[in-house]
Amino acid sequence: MAIRIHLDVVMAQRQKGLTELAGEVDITLANLSILKNNKAKAIRLSTLDAVCKALSCQPGDILEYVPDGEGMELRDDRSEKLEQS
Repeated sequence: MAIRIHLDVVMAQRQKGLTELAGEVDITLANLSILKNNKAKAIRLSTLDAVCKALSCQPGDILEYVPDGEGMELRDDRSEKLEQS
């Protein structure tokens, strides 16, 4: 899929755990885990809105478009840049 989800990175930056975020967003741990592990095929805008409110971030902090054929190297580069800032 051409959309990468960086929820794990943003959660780590905000020092927010899965259980805490799930409670704030009112989403099941299983569904939040699917998002966090980049396994989701879709996300409701209302869920994205709630996640962004809870993490004080923008949708672009969580979602990234990666053209088909490009691997996870881009995600690794982004993670390194976020850790450095």
